[in-house]
Amino acid sequence: MVFDLGKAMSKKEEWESARLLDFEFRRRARAARMTAQALGLDEAQAAQVVATTAEAEIPERLASLAGANVQEVAAAYHRNLAVAHIELVAERGDPTPHRLG
Repeated sequence: MVFDLGKAMSKKEEWESARLLDFEFRRRARAARMTAQALGLDEAQAAQVVATTAEAEIPERLASLAGANVQEVAAAYHRNLAVAHIELVAERGDPTPHRLG
């Protein structure tokens, strides 16, 4: 049996990429939900915004749904991203890729 380093590295890359994408999606969804709650919007609306909107446009979309100031919503969303990151690290662990050796 021969160890294929290239195949192992490819598998590690796929696994790490999937793990990081999952973490980023959860962070974005949690921040959007927290921002939507602060604006008095339904969580279903936040989920729809996350599913159908690019990350950079989430604050603008939430602000338009709530009839709020875009700059204030953007500031709240970015604060919530930091809070969501801290919460997810506590729940799921640090998303930093694992180094080999």
